[in-house]
Amino acid sequence: MSDIFVAQPSDLTVHWAQCVVNKHDDSIVVSKVNVVSVDIGTTTRIRLTVEHNAPHFLPQHWFVKLPSLSWQAKLITALPRLLHTEVRFYNEVVRPQALIMPELLAGESQLGKGAVLVLSDLAGVEAVPGKPSDVLSVDQAQEVIKQLAHFHAYYWDKAHFTQQYKWLAGPVRRIEDFLGSLLAVPLMKRGLKKAAEIVPFSLHAPAVQYARNRSKVMRFLSDATQTMVHHDCHPGNLFWDQARPGLLDWQLVRFGEGISDVAYFLATALEPETRKLHEQDLIKLYADCLKNEGINSVNDIELFERYRAHLVYPFEAMLVTLAIGDMMHLESNKELIRRTAAAVADLDAFSALK
Repeated sequence: MSDIFVAQPSDLTVHWAQCVVNKHDDSIVVSKVNVVSVDIGTTTRIRLTVEHNAPHFLPQHWFVKLPSLSWQAKLITALPRLLHTEVRFYNEVVRPQALIMPELLAGESQLGKGAVLVLSDLAGVEAVPGKPSDVLSVDQAQEVIKQLAHFHAYYWDKAHFTQQYKWLAGPVRRIEDFLGSLLAVPLMKRGLKKAAEIVPFSLHAPAVQYARNRSKVMRFLSDATQTMVHHDCHPGNLFWDQARPGLLDWQLVRFGEGISDVAYFLATALEPETRKLHEQDLIKLYADCLKNEGINSVNDIELFERYRAHLVYPFEAMLVTLAIGDMMHLESNKELIRRTAAAVADLDAFSALK
């Protein structure tokens, strides 16, 4: 076959791996493929070992992403073509050199055929993947903030990037936003019901009111200087190369306000007490890093107010994840709801929405 499209883990054969290898050097010969693990969430994620005769040239530990085998997750992710977006991100987007990411081995996306993404597996380079429920230290949080600031500064208010990557705000993203607003109220109510013992009752009514006005809120949250944002920056989408953080899972990448990634990260990655003690210093670190890269338009007080407002999105995202089901391990999902609910309550985030 000339392409690498497959439907399920059992399709990852020697012949398939040879097709991937041929994209790099058709003189390399694959001799064996072994499936190490399969994890099903928003996508189906497979870890492989691939034996071939050029380990000095291509890694032998691979990480493969396919469309989810969970019907609930597939129902939510298929129309907005989230995996297709990630494939395109890896293939097309020019990225800052210091951004730490796995090596792209192959990625293809085609309407009617689906999408497949093949990356080097972190196990092969002794990097440590994060788990959604990981609790980060303040030192680790500082390193992630520096990485986010560097990433955001690269695209900050640069019109040629928004023109070059117009597909990040194209029809697929508009479908995602439409579905998000259309389903916001029933999913929010279902999520609150399933997480009733975790979310303070005082947040229930404001959360449903937010869901009813989600389209307006999204316009308010996007009304700011634009940069490229990850939009799903929780601990499970990080990995650690010693003390250096890298970012995984770019399905939701888009143009937006940079502080939104910081809000998502701090709300999900820190214990609430740690966040309360250090969030202002971490936001100041973010602003200082931007200024060091020539972004001088950042006002610290306004930045903190925008941070407060953006906390509503990770809270919604975790409740919607619970409402849909089969998108994240249940206990991890509940833990992130606990953390994001605490952030929203501590900073009265709903009142920051004008």
